[in-house]
Amino acid sequence: MGVMVIVGYRPKPGREADLENEVRGHLPLLRSEGLATNRPGLAMRAADGTIVEVFEWVSQAAIEAAHGNPAVAAMWERFEACCDYVPVGSLEESTQLFSAFAPVEIATNPAGST
Repeated sequence: MGVMVIVGYRPKPGREADLENEVRGHLPLLRSEGLATNRPGLAMRAADGTIVEVFEWVSQAAIEAAHGNPAVAAMWERFEACCDYVPVGSLEESTQLFSAFAPVEIATNPAGST
């Protein structure tokens, strides 16, 4: 069974475009490594610029395998260069009953999938 996750990436000053590029490549890389499902991912932006991403890992074992995967490790290094990971609960939007975010367009669906 898959594992749905929600993660917050707060861009470092001047690195907003780099972060968006990394988020766009995130799911395709995880999928190419057999670690994420084909379920469509979502990305959105909080008022403070934090990007929130929602996606599905294949399993808990896939999450654990990611930690030993060189391609994923290289990607995580790029993420760390352009953002800080933040708990989604720390975002002002999360205090609202209906948490509203601005959409961020990412191509997370493999070609031809639904």
